[in-house]
Amino acid sequence: MKMVKIKTSLIMLIFSLYAGGVNAASIDLFQWGVNIDGSVALTDPFPPTLPDPIPTNVDISLFDESTGLGTITLEVMASGVRARTVDFFFDHEFDEPINSFFNEYGSVSAGTLNVGQSWEIDEPGFLFGDIFNNFLASTLDNSNNVPDIFPDDVSVAMGWDFELDVGEMAMITMLIADNNSAVLDDFYLTHTDPDSNAFIFFSSSLEIKSIVAPIPAPATLLLVLIGFLGIVRHKRLIVT
Repeated sequence: MKMVKIKTSLIMLIFSLYAGGVNAASIDLFQWGVNIDGSVALTDPFPPTLPDPIPTNVDISLFDESTGLGTITLEVMASGVRARTVDFFFDHEFDEPINSFFNEYGSVSAGTLNVGQSWEIDEPGFLFGDIFNNFLASTLDNSNNVPDIFPDDVSVAMGWDFELDVGEMAMITMLIADNNSAVLDDFYLTHTDPDSNAFIFFSSSLEIKSIVAPIPAPATLLLVLIGFLGIVRHKRLIVT
C-alpha cells in the first residue's frame, strides 16, 4: 500500500541556505517499479522495509537506482497467454531541498505514439493523481495532468500491450536520460524543473523476435549424416 509521502524540503532548504550555496541540479529517484502481466515489483521509499525483488528477466545493470537515469531491459517469453503487458513507473525529484517538488511539470514530444504503447504523466497519487493505480492495473491513460501551466509533483509511466505467438519473445528497453539526443524514438516524455533548468527524458522500445531453433549449417548436417550412415552400417555388420 502506498503511504503518505513524507518530505523534508523546508528543513533541507534552511540547511542549504545556511551552508552558503546551491550547486548544479541534483536528480534523485524517489520510487520506481515494473508491472509485468499484473506482477508488480516496486521499490519502497520508506526504509527499512525491503523492496519487492526485481524479476530475474529485468536487467538493471545499466540503470542507476539513485538518480533514476540509465537503461532497463527485459525479456518476455511466449506463454499460454498471447496478450501481454509491461508497464514502468518512475517518481523523480529535482533539487528537492532547494525548491521543493511542487514546481515541476511534464510534457510530451511531437512524435507519434507507437502501436501498443501507452503513457501517463501525473501527480504520484498522494494528492490527486491516478497514475499509480493505473500503473498497477496496466491502464495508463495517455494524458498529461501536470503541464507547465499546472506544475506540481511529477511522476511518469510508460507501458506496452502486445501479443506473442509460440516461438516468439519480446525485448523491451526503457531509457531515462538527461539528454534528449539519447532517446530511443521520436516519441518521448519530458520531466522538467524550470527553476533548476533541469530535464529528464523517457523513451521506450519494443522488439519482438523469433526464438525458433536455427537450422544447422551444411557442415553440421553432413556430420550428422555421416554418423547416421555409420550407425546403419554397424547394424548391418552385426546382422550379417
